[in-house]
Amino acid sequence: MKTKALSISMVATALFLAGCQSTPAPTVESPSVQTTSPILVNNEKTLKRVVAVSRFTNETKQGKNFFFTDKDGDVIGKQASDILSSRLASTGKFILLERQEYNKLIDESGFSPEAMDKVKADYLIVGSVSEFGRKNESDVGVFSRTNKQIATATVNVRLIDTSNGQIVYSEEGTGEAEVETSTTLGVGGRAGYDSSINDKAISAAISKMISDVVENLMDKPWRAYILDKQDDMLVISGGKSQGIEAGNNFEIFKRGKKVKNPQNGLMIELPGTKVGQLTVVQTVGKGDNEISLATFTSNNLNTKDLKNYYIMEEGKS
Repeated sequence: MKTKALSISMVATALFLAGCQSTPAPTVESPSVQTTSPILVNNEKTLKRVVAVSRFTNETKQGKNFFFTDKDGDVIGKQASDILSSRLASTGKFILLERQEYNKLIDESGFSPEAMDKVKADYLIVGSVSEFGRKNESDVGVFSRTNKQIATATVNVRLIDTSNGQIVYSEEGTGEAEVETSTTLGVGGRAGYDSSINDKAISAAISKMISDVVENLMDKPWRAYILDKQDDMLVISGGKSQGIEAGNNFEIFKRGKKVKNPQNGLMIELPGTKVGQLTVVQTVGKGDNEISLATFTSNNLNTKDLKNYYIMEEGKS
């Protein structure tokens, strides 16, 4: 009898230990997010591009229920555009404009030249959350229970060249995030609805494409424009926040002729012609009112038609 009782006790102990070993301690698993990238690290001084970010749309069915809406009707889309803007700002390569009216402008006029002229940026970023979902999974052991909440998101991004309204780049990224809780013999964490993994899933999706987005935004050569002529100096757009400093040298170009592409009906501007050089002597103003003053040398600059000229970095044409 003692032998039989001992055997039953050993079996019970073994089952208890097996249940404990199969159950991990309460954990929270976050998505793997790329934190550094050769493209994102601002190791060299560059002139900042001006980028407008519209509020992303929410094209998902689940993302439109009660838990994901605010006074504007959409939380998921706002989260996506906010996360992307934060990632772009962290590179130090861009001046970001975030205005809700961009969405209304696009809805009314599309990407027409007239609409893009109102954006006042080098690029307009539009995007959407095309897929969003949540699910719960549970694993029940002899003495344990594990519950897992999982969120998955797919984000689409398009870059619009505001000079012609063309979509120059598009990308899609999918990310996942989860949170896990475990109990053993009724002891352990019990998690309610965790909304933080919504952000983490969207962040993971954006992480998969942010390097390519930055690379394409930087691919177009930096430009500024001549606003006016005062005495012997030119007034150009942009200032200190864009990285312009006294002593910077730039090249002056006359705009090329615009021709129509018969394949898509869009107007294309031919390469400009270099007509002179300028040197910045002073930056003035702040924010949207920033300008720079520069001396110039040119024999072919028509000061009565300055809108047909632009400036670029030396050697970047």
